[in-house]
Amino acid sequence: MNLHQFKHIYFLGIGGIGMSAIARWFLAKGFAVAGYDKTPTPLTQKLTEEGAQIHFEDDVNLIPASFLKNRSETLVVLTPAVPVTHQERQYLEREGFTIQKRSQVLGLLTADQYLIAVAGTHGKTTTSSMLAHLLHHAGVSTSAFLGGISTDVGSNLLLPHAEEERALCVVEADEYDRSFLTLHPDIAVVTSTDPDHLDIYGEKEALVESFRQFVSQIKPNGFLILNHTADQSIAEAVPSSVTVIRYGLEKEELRAGEVQLAEGAMKFSAEGRNFQLPETALQVPGFHNVENALAAAQAVSLVGVPEQKIQSGVAAYTGVKRRFEKVISIGKSVYLDDYAHHPREIEAFLRSVRALYPGQKLRVIFQPHLFTRTRDFLEGFARSLELADEVWLLDIYPARELPLPGVTSELLFDQLNLEKKRLLKKEAVLAELAKDLDFNVLATVGAGDIDTLVPDIKRLLEEKAHVME
Repeated sequence: MNLHQFKHIYFLGIGGIGMSAIARWFLAKGFAVAGYDKTPTPLTQKLTEEGAQIHFEDDVNLIPASFLKNRSETLVVLTPAVPVTHQERQYLEREGFTIQKRSQVLGLLTADQYLIAVAGTHGKTTTSSMLAHLLHHAGVSTSAFLGGISTDVGSNLLLPHAEEERALCVVEADEYDRSFLTLHPDIAVVTSTDPDHLDIYGEKEALVESFRQFVSQIKPNGFLILNHTADQSIAEAVPSSVTVIRYGLEKEELRAGEVQLAEGAMKFSAEGRNFQLPETALQVPGFHNVENALAAAQAVSLVGVPEQKIQSGVAAYTGVKRRFEKVISIGKSVYLDDYAHHPREIEAFLRSVRALYPGQKLRVIFQPHLFTRTRDFLEGFARSLELADEVWLLDIYPARELPLPGVTSELLFDQLNLEKKRLLKKEAVLAELAKDLDFNVLATVGAGDIDTLVPDIKRLLEEKAHVME
């Protein structure tokens, strides 16, 4: 399919982080872009400012007339989050419009590029944003489709300096719904293969098999950069000409020297395949982020970025929105926000918080994401959250799912072996927080809509600090 045969691009679920990056690409290339989403967000507001026509009701009559009249010139991009019962989706399918999944379009956009794809059940957004940042910092003309808002470029999309025949491209390769199988990378990074999305895969073995299929699509003479915690059997699936580089903090071919915490930064050196990184300071906390930086640094070294540029790029990296984000620090208190929504992610985040703020009283406000994930990893969630001193637990955010009988936040609440724990409605958080500020470190955690609380919590903490001055 030639994307340039279309003039109008219509997105069903335009406000998603992955969908919005693709929408931005089409806007930048001069296509007419419109779309539907469930609710307005800062992302949809930004897309509107950039020229997209967006509505928030499931109503065919709200689709721009020019898109409906010129069927052969209209491409519909669909996210799996939009249900088959959606009226606009049913109409567009019935009328014979060309409909492609987001992953299929991403595959088309990257088919002729030198592609670095970052996969993994967690760590892929940070690692891919680090990759894009390091290339951009080094002056390498790069395009990037990210699963988060990079604070360095202020977007989830990076465009190259100019049109090139074969540009360098970085993408976040999503395993959900096997989306990453549309990609054929030159370099693949696999950060983790912990069980997740069992509503799609059923069991871990099926998830691992999809990763095996993904790495089997690495182009000849390419590279697989594989985390030591990932299922090592996937390395057996790469083509014979592909080089496998394993990484971890210690012992692997790609490894860090002693990691030190100093003034909120992670200081480390690194050694890998044909490159060494002198001691540098990563400003984004977390031992897991040092591993992410190792993978990103090795990948950009493979495409020719010199070590000095990698070192300065790592030091200049400021992170991704909602990934170990320090929202505010007032006096002896700090407020962090993180997207963690899997037990392994929560554990990595909270262990790093403990290392960074030893002996400090830690309160976590957690919003579980998906009924199936809460059910499948109930014990894991409980054990990881017990790294906090106190947990405020919100209702499960359903996202694309319908409720499951008996699967509620109360189920997780009962599993928590903590003296201080509370069940709260999201709407009650601010009022309860105003009455109880007995913490040194506050963290909001989750992948749902808990982030909508962040500006108000920040404002509340600022006001309380001002009153106490």
